[in-house]
Amino acid sequence: MNPKVDFYFIKAQKWQKELEKLRTIILDCQLTEELKWGVPCYSFQESNIVLIHVFKEYCALLFIKGALLHDDNGILIQQTKNVQAGRQIRFTNVGEIVEMETILKVYIYEAIEVEKVGLKVNFKKTTEFIISEEFQNKFDEIPALKTAFDALTPGRQRAYILYFSEPKQSKTRESRVEKCTQQILNGKGLNDQ
Repeated sequence: MNPKVDFYFIKAQKWQKELEKLRTIILDCQLTEELKWGVPCYSFQESNIVLIHVFKEYCALLFIKGALLHDDNGILIQQTKNVQAGRQIRFTNVGEIVEMETILKVYIYEAIEVEKVGLKVNFKKTTEFIISEEFQNKFDEIPALKTAFDALTPGRQRAYILYFSEPKQSKTRESRVEKCTQQILNGKGLNDQ
């Protein structure tokens, strides 16, 4: 146990029993405990394997390369349609965790093996994402916008593409494109200051 991580388990009062049980199970698999991204992260030979995190309705294990695991028990959940690699196992009470301890260890050991053999997730290329009609119209209207967008890193491009295509209404998509046009022209990503 890493004392730098203890505060996370103390502050998560609603899920304290569940988190302590998950922590024990993971540490029993000989992983190194660290604090990354503000949550407990467990690694094998400096490769991140699994995180513990909490939400309002559940707590979860997040397997960093969960998409590569054989989900024989059908328990891995893709958080959103845009998550490509990570997969969660969700819990709403400590009894579920106790009941699944053996299965959880199987998944953890498989995730360690994925790292040992060096498997990689095949991420979609930015060019495979669909650009919304509203964004394409703005490219046609302002050719410099397309040039500025193409100069952004692939991650920044994906963030914009997903942000612009998310709303159901065209008016909202158009509004988002309009609000971000200058930021793109300035070479900034969606979350850049």
